[in-house]
Amino acid sequence: MKALLLDAPSHLTLVERDLPVPGPGEVLVRIRAVGICGSDLHGWDGSTGRRRPPIVMGHEAAGEIESVGPGVEGGYPGDGVTFDSTVYCGECGPCKSGEVNLCVDRRVLGVSCADYRQDGAFTEYLVLPARLLLRLPEGLTFVRAAMVEPVSIAMHAVNRAGQPGDTAIVVGAGMIGLFIVQALKFAGWKRVIAVDINDDRLELAKELGAAAVVNSRDAKRALDALHELVPDGAAAAIEVVGIEPTVDLAIRSVRRGGRVVFVGNLSPVVPVPLQFVVTNEISILGSCASAGEYPAALKAIASGGIEVDPLISAVAPLAEGAEWFERMHAAPGEHLKVILQP
Repeated sequence: MKALLLDAPSHLTLVERDLPVPGPGEVLVRIRAVGICGSDLHGWDGSTGRRRPPIVMGHEAAGEIESVGPGVEGGYPGDGVTFDSTVYCGECGPCKSGEVNLCVDRRVLGVSCADYRQDGAFTEYLVLPARLLLRLPEGLTFVRAAMVEPVSIAMHAVNRAGQPGDTAIVVGAGMIGLFIVQALKFAGWKRVIAVDINDDRLELAKELGAAAVVNSRDAKRALDALHELVPDGAAAAIEVVGIEPTVDLAIRSVRRGGRVVFVGNLSPVVPVPLQFVVTNEISILGSCASAGEYPAALKAIASGGIEVDPLISAVAPLAEGAEWFERMHAAPGEHLKVILQP
């Protein structure tokens, strides 16, 4: 079988590998579509240290069951499936309480860091624990189904923001931010405001349901604009970048007693306006991956409640993967999502 191997920083090679065999409780999936994530790009160039060569990356995917290992029930060859990108143990305290994203032995497909190496889906075939798989709704294409992982991340962040309220602000209108805009509307938030430095992304945010948008190239003017739009502050803000200016903007945009959910983490450490947080009793929450949102995300995509097509920039063969990584790295932000087909 063919696999796209990161064999050195910023270098991918299409290689031949032996066809894997599923063991007890495992399923062999033929990958039909797999997305290039921003984290893959940052791993490809070595900037994060979470894609240490050699590694087959890729964690946003869909395909069909090729074969099953001993003890697997309910999975049949040809069934269309997608799968959770988090390989969780199912036995630890967080797993048993439904917080699989917080598994003490958590691994992520396509990641090789200091603690583990877990090959991913930039390949023709992949063996996975059967518990990670979800059957695709009838009629949902593999390309659209490959978007379920980022949609689940968006829905998890929205769930972390609490009960739907009047106004929510999304700081960062990249792919996850654009899905969060939609997920907030889908969950019942009355008004969503999107913030970004890219006017094209802001225009797309409006097309996808944002009631208003604010360009944040000038942080002070952006905050003033948000205060004009929401004089008392928003009930919640979801930050999807993870750098000091956007973190500060998100915190200062919410009302007294509001919530701020952090999804982005480009910077491992950022200053926080602590006095503002304390005196206004702001709740600050992290949001990591997803924890049970995959079925809802699949339904939302299949029903059209969350649109994925406007965010898919290109669909290309796996053999062109190395070229697409170079193109996306050379023009950051030009392509929202590129889907590869093994």
